[in-house]
Amino acid sequence: MREVTIEPTLESWRAAARRLVSEGVQPADVIWREESAPAVPGLFEPASPGVTSESAEAPELRVPRAFVALANAVASAAEPDRWRLLYSVLWRISQGDRDLLLRRDDRDLQRLRALADAAPREPALPEAEVPGAAPFVPKGADLDELARAAEGCRGCELYKHATQTVFGKGPATARAVLVGEQPGDQEDLRGAPFVGPAGEVLDRALVEAGLPRGDVYVTNAVKHFKFVRTPKRRIHQTPGPVEIGACRPWLEAELAIVRPRVLVCLGATASKALLGPDFRLLKNRGRFLESHWAPKVLATYHPSAVLRADTEAAKQQVYGALLSDLRLAAGELP
Repeated sequence: MREVTIEPTLESWRAAARRLVSEGVQPADVIWREESAPAVPGLFEPASPGVTSESAEAPELRVPRAFVALANAVASAAEPDRWRLLYSVLWRISQGDRDLLLRRDDRDLQRLRALADAAPREPALPEAEVPGAAPFVPKGADLDELARAAEGCRGCELYKHATQTVFGKGPATARAVLVGEQPGDQEDLRGAPFVGPAGEVLDRALVEAGLPRGDVYVTNAVKHFKFVRTPKRRIHQTPGPVEIGACRPWLEAELAIVRPRVLVCLGATASKALLGPDFRLLKNRGRFLESHWAPKVLATYHPSAVLRADTEAAKQQVYGALLSDLRLAAGELP
């Protein structure tokens, strides 16, 4: 039997759990104990020096995002058994049960979900207290002036953690505007939209569709990177309605200046931001829609969907749909 003492934080448990999995220690052979820490670090901040040797660095272990979200929620619960339950699920995932989180009748998952529902959460900021970007948007500004003003935007909480504002890029005379969800990790670091792996996919598709990147205006519905930080990397988090709504004045100002003939929404988040929360991408993808945003509005896959596809055949299928839709958009330009 292995007795493991950790601080009551997700980071401390994660480090110990990775080590145990790498050593092949089964859940039934582990006793989890908590020790109090002088100060509890954030869930994704480095553990304090007092953690036992079980938390030493271990090989990377890839898990579904749903498990990360569940562990994050459960970590703040008051139930000591949460660490055992998490390790039981993690162990089975590590042994190849990748569909485990889809099951509704698994007892360990049922208990974890109940703990997650009951765990204390930070109170949501009332909508009235979210100022939104409107006070920061200068009236009568051109694109360059908007971009400079956006650097100081404090319209929502995302600016506190992002490296910088990532504003749109492209000519004010562009006949087509492409709107994505939000900047990713590379975009946040480099300060420009679609310059990471998804941007490479988009560049290739634009060239093949006859829409050179330099002739279109590319932006995002949200201008700051929303993420969860882990010791290894920053994991993308989808922006919520409050953040999308707070950032809308920037997007409205961009579209008012460019006045595109064709507007392309890249992905479900951008589509819902511009076409309403009830919009369904799979149902309406690839056909022109009526909207006050532009004479022609089209919704298609986000380039990152190509990268997320499980197989090469799936990648080609998603890329083919994206390319087909961009060709439709190009065909509407004089």
